[in-house]
Amino acid sequence: MSVTTSLRYDEVAVGDELPELAILLSRSLIVATAIASRDYQDVHHDPGLAVERGSPDIFMNILTTNGFVGRFITDWAGPDAVLKSVKIRLGAPNYPGDTMTMTGRVTNKDGGVIEVELRGANSLGDHVTGTVSLELP
Repeated sequence: MSVTTSLRYDEVAVGDELPELAILLSRSLIVATAIASRDYQDVHHDPGLAVERGSPDIFMNILTTNGFVGRFITDWAGPDAVLKSVKIRLGAPNYPGDTMTMTGRVTNKDGGVIEVELRGANSLGDHVTGTVSLELP
């Protein structure tokens, strides 16, 4: 769900839950986003070499994960949001055929800055966890 208007700072409260974002992890998505972010490591596009290196299949790169984190926040906050800080940690890989579901909630609001704690999980567990700080008008 993308919004065309931005949330305003005074419309957000600590404890607010962000709408879930479910992302189908197709093979094409994983390969295309790796190539688009100029990450040519074979584990992101070559299943045979990924298996040789010990992975059951290709997997999503961190740049794509970071992009989805930004999308998750801005889909909720709107186009006037300014991301001030993105701090993420990777966990379980995102493999083709799975779904990553992103959830989040507002954990702090102070001095014009909102902090959101987020989680992106797949069938193996948490793929990404972290916090994003943003400013709203």
